[in-house]
Amino acid sequence: MSRQTNPAEVPLAAFVRRSGALYCEDVPLQELAQRFGTPLYVYSRRAILDAYGQYQRALSGRASLICYAVKANSNLGVLNLLARAGSGFDIVSGGELARVLAAGGAAECTVFSGVGKTEQEIERALRAQIMCFNVESDFELQTISTVAARLRRRAPVSLRVNPQIDPGTHPYIATGLKSSKFGVAYEQAIELYRRAAADPHLEVIGIDCHIGSQIAQAAPFEQAADRLLDLVERLEHQRIGLHHLDFGGGLAIAYRSDGEAPPTIAEWVGAIVRRVDARGHGGKTLLVEPGRSVVGPAGALLMQVIGWKQGAAGAFAVVDAAMNDQMRPALYDAWMDVQPVVARSEPPRGFAIADVVGPICESGDWLARGRMLSVEAGDVLAMLGAGAYGMSMASNYNSRLRAAEVIVDGSQAYCVRRRERVEDLMVGESIVPD
Repeated sequence: MSRQTNPAEVPLAAFVRRSGALYCEDVPLQELAQRFGTPLYVYSRRAILDAYGQYQRALSGRASLICYAVKANSNLGVLNLLARAGSGFDIVSGGELARVLAAGGAAECTVFSGVGKTEQEIERALRAQIMCFNVESDFELQTISTVAARLRRRAPVSLRVNPQIDPGTHPYIATGLKSSKFGVAYEQAIELYRRAAADPHLEVIGIDCHIGSQIAQAAPFEQAADRLLDLVERLEHQRIGLHHLDFGGGLAIAYRSDGEAPPTIAEWVGAIVRRVDARGHGGKTLLVEPGRSVVGPAGALLMQVIGWKQGAAGAFAVVDAAMNDQMRPALYDAWMDVQPVVARSEPPRGFAIADVVGPICESGDWLARGRMLSVEAGDVLAMLGAGAYGMSMASNYNSRLRAAEVIVDGSQAYCVRRRERVEDLMVGESIVPD
């Protein structure tokens, strides 16, 4: 069944085809590939800020904070765009905190999640005066208290509660199941809140949940919200009041053009807001932690075809990008849309079903399977919807150089990360002396 959406809720298309050529805003992707080389990540400034603006509009008129999930795309250029737009940030490491601060983000609008915060990371975050820690275990609560006591401070805390909801997504990115490593077990939350409230080195200010990523239905979010609000009301009966309610992120984006579309940003936020208001908590500050839905559709990975290989059981388009540049297909068996940057009016060869594969010495090094392609060496392909969990998960496996990153703003393109050089691969390494 199709769904009617308000044009204002439809994300701005970052990539459009004009006269057979793909553009990012007003710049041809072919021109970017020639100028900056490949593999190359390209992001649309306009599309990033449009998605962020949809969150702002959905939360308009109430106390709220949008905390962009840095893990989705941690490039300083991207973070700076969002910081200038007023975004807060959701971090999961001390390195991400350093990136937020370097990009002009505000520590007081930053929440620190993650199951394994070290004492050093906690100390740095306390000294930076972050908004709060999203605590994920009893031992972490004690560690934060110990570090805060040593620094003679009170640490602001929020418990990340595991609501034990199946989000219906890939098991690797489902974080709200009973078997998940994330969050405090639902049954233990009340007792941990009592401990935190009684601890002179801790200040209880909120509650948090995040049930997974790439969630395509509203129902799991709504169920998690109700479970969280049940806890809030039990806490209030025990005179433990909360300043904010953090409902995490995880909203899916449409990687395919066919099939049912995930909820829009307005629909997702609206469903949560209605539940909060209906249960009498409209006066509390609402937090959300979007990542993929802000940057995913705004990015593309450009790759050049090295050659066409006919195997015994099928054909391969061998490209210069690989699983070290984009892990999602190999890691999650994820489907990504791959298109020619310039559509040929007369194909060089007949159309053929082929896999798009990279040069890495792994059978898992594939970027797309079973695609109808007509390409030859030198052609450039674009993997769309690649703005999230692409470059942030990239590695130097096989001693490959990580890609450059570019942000397009109208007719201008800015390199916000230069391509790595061979000498960068060996920085910090040394040889054992004879």
